Amino acid sequence: MTGRQILFLTLIVVNTLIVLLYLVINGFRKERDRKTGIIKAVVMMLCPVAGPCFFLMAYVFYRTAFSAPVSLEDVIFSKERARTFVHAEEDRERNIVPLEEAIEITNTDDLRNLMMNVVRGDIRNSLASISLALNSQDTETAHYAASVLQDALNDFRMNVQKQYKLVLTEGGDQAKYAEALIEYMNQVLVQRVFTDMEQKNYVSIMDKVCDVLYIKDREHMTSNQYEAISLRLLEIEDYDNCRKWCDRAEYQYPNTLSTYTCQLKLYFNSGQKQRFFEVLEDLKHSAVVIDSETLELIRVFL
Repeated sequence: MTGRQILFLTLIVVNTLIVLLYLVINGFRKERDRKTGIIKAVVMMLCPVAGPCFFLMAYVFYRTAFSAPVSLEDVIFSKERARTFVHAEEDRERNIVPLEEAIEITNTDDLRNLMMNVVRGDIRNSLASISLALNSQDTETAHYAASVLQDALNDFRMNVQKQYKLVLTEGGDQAKYAEALIEYMNQVLVQRVFTDMEQKNYVSIMDKVCDVLYIKDREHMTSNQYEAISLRLLEIEDYDNCRKWCDRAEYQYPNTLSTYTCQLKLYFNSGQKQRFFEVLEDLKHSAVVIDSETLELIRVFL
């Protein structure tokens, strides 16, 4: 063997011994650090000499540059809260009005600029307001609103179809896909921008998705999810399925305000007066805190 071959083999053997020694030392470290150590060992094995030298220099640099104690002389530890007062932007707030009102009162040029500003952001929460612009006297604004709304609804249809297939595919991620799809669909369906027939169709799909989530992972279903599907079904007058979800919510979240309000809305709209007053009486004697919105709702019903 030549001298270069002997030197090469020597470096390989020494590098292997260093890696083995590092793995032995790494075995006494914490679980999280052991995983990092294995990766470093693989790098050192694949990069003889260069790998160990790199990690050694990095360790030395860290110990010399970052091991100095931190000076806390200028740090004040106090339990007193500091309140920061931010002055309101009066000029900007004077020009802020609800989109629905702006559509009714703005002139043509301002209305077109308003629509441009709206569609630049996330329009999923503004579909109902954009649909109001369809009746605008300005044909250009109405045409632009129709185009934007059609594109947004087509995206919704495609995404629902694609995600619904994932929800129905047997696998470990069904619950995760179902949960994401419920939130996505409710964000659009609550605005009621579809025709009655299409709204019923998508609410029916949302009902089936909720059934998948209930079967796969009912323990982690939230009261907001029960409320969302109950209200969407109530809007299309599907009282049977709405009652199903109200009963499930009552079983899993018996002392939650949304459980009571969904039942009150269901029994009022379906004309079940006796059940309505029974739920109302149960709410009065429960420990649930009633907010102003629920009080106003009860006043309207009564």
